[in-house]
Amino acid sequence: MEFYPSIEKSDIQEIKKFQEQKLQELLIYLENNSPFYQKVFKENNINIADIQTVEDLQKIPTTTKNDIQQNNDDFFCITRDKIVDYSTTSGTLGDPVTFGLSDNDLERLAYNEAISFVCAGIQKGDVVQMITTIDKRFMAGLAYFLGLRKMGASVVRMGPGIPELQWDSIFRYKPKYLITVPSFLLKMIDYAEKHGVDYKNSSIYGAICIGESIKNQDFTDNILSQKIKEKWDIKLFSTYASTEMSTAFTECEHQIGGHQHPELIITEILDDDGNVVQEGESGELTITTLGVEALPLLRFKTGDIVKAHYEPCQCGRNTMRLGPVVGRKQQMIKYKGTTLYPPAMNDILNDFNNILCYQIVIQSNEIGLDEIIIKLSTEQEHETFVNEVRDHFRAKLRVSPKIEIIDFDVLSKTVFNPNSRKPITFIDLR
Repeated sequence: MEFYPSIEKSDIQEIKKFQEQKLQELLIYLENNSPFYQKVFKENNINIADIQTVEDLQKIPTTTKNDIQQNNDDFFCITRDKIVDYSTTSGTLGDPVTFGLSDNDLERLAYNEAISFVCAGIQKGDVVQMITTIDKRFMAGLAYFLGLRKMGASVVRMGPGIPELQWDSIFRYKPKYLITVPSFLLKMIDYAEKHGVDYKNSSIYGAICIGESIKNQDFTDNILSQKIKEKWDIKLFSTYASTEMSTAFTECEHQIGGHQHPELIITEILDDDGNVVQEGESGELTITTLGVEALPLLRFKTGDIVKAHYEPCQCGRNTMRLGPVVGRKQQMIKYKGTTLYPPAMNDILNDFNNILCYQIVIQSNEIGLDEIIIKLSTEQEHETFVNEVRDHFRAKLRVSPKIEIIDFDVLSKTVFNPNSRKPITFIDLR
């Protein structure tokens, strides 16, 4: 029963009381160890003894991605010699933000994923194929591996891409579950159909879907999910997480939102003025991590607009559940499991002196996912230069956007529009 926390099935008031005790412990820890939050408390005349309830959190300013980016070192609560793993995420200004994890943080990360996978129905002894990277400082892949190991499942570490190898591995090791970006399942199906792979009679029962939404706000299947299930009758489970949270919200078998883990995270849903939204309304997910040793966060605004669901779930858990991400704050882009921001892409393109002008276009493709098109003008030999730009994106941001070469006379008219005071280098068509 280790991976079925009793607190998740406790009374709502008991869960709240439990979280408020954990909050007290966090505030004391931050006051003793966090240079950043010590400064926040001092500058805002905050006595942590006055923060007794979840509602009292409103007395403390929120933390943003910019704060972490500009004060990265001040967020660390332990010395560097106690850091076991370094993970990074892209911040709003383009430079990566470093998240160090202590040995205890890795244990917490493993526990989080273990109870999340159990929530989705994965059991000890199941074989799970990871179609996601475990390297390049990604926290997610490491978390999946540690969680599966902790709960006693077997892991096939395939990494992303190459449908042929994925199918070879599936028929060789007979995994029951896949962990993947859901849009890649369409590529696997397409390969199977073109090469006579009997995918409908494979061992796969379900997939844990990361990085992209597979549900509408009413929890019906969205276009992407429908396209997969029309071809392949497998279960699809949503999971939502981020490097900053070190915590996942994963669906149970009833698939009506990702369950919160009360012992690991406190959540607030805030409006544009920083007030808690009314139940049933959407707002920005703001989180407080519990039990994190190296880089804990207090009232961190994730930038994701979500809706919380509080009615009891048939699985017996009384925890809050998160619905699919409604939208993004400040032009946040979710692209194949990676969170991106326009300034980060600007930094990449500005590295090239031979780009005459460029424009980043974000749009939704036919299955409702974000698509990035980089339009640029250059005097370089086209094919070689496009590959060079794409490789730079892969190296810096771990994504490979679509790149179009446009004649300078044509592109410059839209970038340097006389009706705009600034060059129009970003267009959001979603």
